[in-house]
Amino acid sequence: MLSTYKPKMQRPVQAIFIALTLLFTVLFTSCSTQSSMPSTTSTLSGSIKIIGSNTVTPISTIWAENFMKANQKVSIAVSGPGSGVGIAALIDGTTDICQASRPMTTAEIDKTKANGRTANEIIIAYDGLAIVVNKNNKVNDLTIEQLSDIYAGKITNWSQVGGDNASIVALSRDSNSGTHVFFKEHVVQMKDKKAEYGAQVLFLPSTESGITEVSSNNKAIFYAGLGYVSKDVKVLGIKKDTSATAVQPSIKTVHDKSYPVSRPLFFYTDGEPKDAVKAFIDYAKSKEGQQTVEDLGFVPLP
Repeated sequence: MLSTYKPKMQRPVQAIFIALTLLFTVLFTSCSTQSSMPSTTSTLSGSIKIIGSNTVTPISTIWAENFMKANQKVSIAVSGPGSGVGIAALIDGTTDICQASRPMTTAEIDKTKANGRTANEIIIAYDGLAIVVNKNNKVNDLTIEQLSDIYAGKITNWSQVGGDNASIVALSRDSNSGTHVFFKEHVVQMKDKKAEYGAQVLFLPSTESGITEVSSNNKAIFYAGLGYVSKDVKVLGIKKDTSATAVQPSIKTVHDKSYPVSRPLFFYTDGEPKDAVKAFIDYAKSKEGQQTVEDLGFVPLP
């Protein structure tokens, strides 16, 4: 049975995108500042709705702001309640773009087809899932198997992995999150495809709340997209096995696949994108758009 966790009062947030809360749609308005795309010649118009992954939301937010500055007749609404919500909206035809931190399943694609729609997948960036602990934690690295055992409930004390004699507080995103699903499939189930998160794992509604809790809880561990990592937590190195060198998540280690917990980030549209939606996605994949990805701490397209 899943546990529901209420984190401690969050401290003031440092990153610009943390102000985006779940289930809250921010409609950005255009303003007349400079952009690499000339606003004076743009003939694009219309509105674009983007819904889905909490991980992808910071990137989409900045993309939307910049795109609207250059295309003042286009309005874009971005919200990040989770990949599952975005995929459901794509299936139902209630969003222009679904943003997701995991690929759609075969069942979800079939549902989309049954509703007369076609799920068109576009990779827009990459991410390394950083494994974070409190800065006072003595542990500096884990094997991927140890990480799996922590979240499956087989390792419950930090002393079992070289730390203090203290119980492990394992924090996870909730089941609406694509990150939750990705971590379950690639880490929790690495040895047993029927394995589930352990009964002791505490589930959180946002990545921000996990980072905040780890920063104040010496016993906590959490996984987060690179763009959410702050100086208030410690990132662990991850080993593929006991004889391997511990690897930290970075642009280089995600691109060369030496970091074992990495993934693509997606946009999904109903068929090939057109008009303003196509122009927006083209901008997201452009040199300027990918620089935004890197500036926010995520991994740009290679």
